[in-house]
Amino acid sequence: MKFATTRLAAAVGLSLTLGLAAVTAHAAPIVIKFSHVVADSTPKGQGALKFKELAEAALPGKIEVQVFPNSQLFGDGKEMEALLLGDVHIIAPSLAKFDRYTKKIQIFDLPFLFDDMAAVDRFQASPAGLGLLDSMKSKGIQGLAYWHNGLKQMSDNKDKLARPEDIKGLKFRIQASDVLEAQFRQLGANPQKLAFSEVYQALQTGVVDGAENPWSNIYSQKFHEVQKTIAYTNHGVLDYMVITNSGWWAGLPADVREALQKAMAGATEHANRLAADINERDRQRIADAGKAKIQTLSKEDLAAWRTAMQPVWKKFESGIGKDLIDSAVASNQPS
Repeated sequence: MKFATTRLAAAVGLSLTLGLAAVTAHAAPIVIKFSHVVADSTPKGQGALKFKELAEAALPGKIEVQVFPNSQLFGDGKEMEALLLGDVHIIAPSLAKFDRYTKKIQIFDLPFLFDDMAAVDRFQASPAGLGLLDSMKSKGIQGLAYWHNGLKQMSDNKDKLARPEDIKGLKFRIQASDVLEAQFRQLGANPQKLAFSEVYQALQTGVVDGAENPWSNIYSQKFHEVQKTIAYTNHGVLDYMVITNSGWWAGLPADVREALQKAMAGATEHANRLAADINERDRQRIADAGKAKIQTLSKEDLAAWRTAMQPVWKKFESGIGKDLIDSAVASNQPS
């Protein structure tokens, strides 16, 4: 009898302990780790901070968003793996990083596809563009939003950068993208895949001769201090897809997921509104610094770049889909 009573007491004690632990666990906020590889001052950095602000305001005490900029947790070579393993919950990789999960997103790397950022906006908001957010769910990736960084400029350590032949034989840093690799090979340059965190030192030491980046990246990472010339090419778009682990996302309580979606929409509007302003501001800062020459290109110069890069479209058309490319081209015309 005494043994049975002891077991009962132990069972009750264990039950109370587990119940208290469950209550405590329920009361603890859901921690959301948002990791990215650029500075807080960039459009992406500002978007991440705005998401934290809006999400925590909408779900006080329920969630805690921790933002880790500048590759503090993971560099751009490791962040996707970390997301799929559950070590982080939200990342915002460049659109160039998704070609191993779906070839369709390679569309954003095609050179001279979009005339301006308004065209990018129209395509990303179209049924075709929105459909790409859900195109990797079977691989464990759920797209939440597109965030702008801006149109890319070409830079190198030479005194002249006006025509495609000016970069022939030079080594250019690229993201891990088959399209970008083909782009530079088409131009007669030598593409080198490097993590973003390694680019400044690589440019400084001559491991690579040049790179392609929007103005905000060039300024925030001080690339203009280790490059002689920046050509105003606007030859491609460097945007991001904000993504999460699809299993983790589906497992969130419905009210939490809905509030996070609204916070993400607000952060997206904020980040994309800032992107144009920050890029123009940083272009002027680079000009004022006087360390790198900004090469303005004539219509004939730009036409030469377009012509030189055009074969890249045909090379990747079958994987991307001609219908998707046609949809993107159509976005250059306001509806």
